[in-house]
Amino acid sequence: MAQLLEKAKEVFADKIAGVKKPEADLTDLTIKNVNRDTATFHSMLEVRNPYSHSIPICEISFTLKSAGREIASGTIPDPGSLKGDDITKLEVPLKVPYSILISIMKDVGRDWDIDYDMCIKLTVDLPIFGNFTIPVSQQGEIKLPTLSDIF
Repeated sequence: MAQLLEKAKEVFADKIAGVKKPEADLTDLTIKNVNRDTATFHSMLEVRNPYSHSIPICEISFTLKSAGREIASGTIPDPGSLKGDDITKLEVPLKVPYSILISIMKDVGRDWDIDYDMCIKLTVDLPIFGNFTIPVSQQGEIKLPTLSDIF
């Protein structure tokens, strides 16, 4: 009986591995807005849906780190659906208080940019399989605006 269950697990695992799943890429991280209190960053997530029908998105969770410290994080509940057999672009806004930006000034002071590590987890509801999380991460650097850009 135990051998039969093991064989069934192997067959099921092989079938699941071959199932098409949505894929995502983080294509952009920019500073969208700057005011006296916060800097608003926007990241663009492109998600390819291989199915002919739309797939509901359960949530998007994100974390932005710089210099090994978390500077922004959050969750966007129920942001809509992925279009069937198409690419859906999702904008993920992040607000970073200046107090946190000031705390990472050692990195910023050298070259007036922020080295970042952006992690996004997109959870979708796949029929039959249930919730499926697509992890996406990207590392890079983003130039900060100068005072003349703000005022």
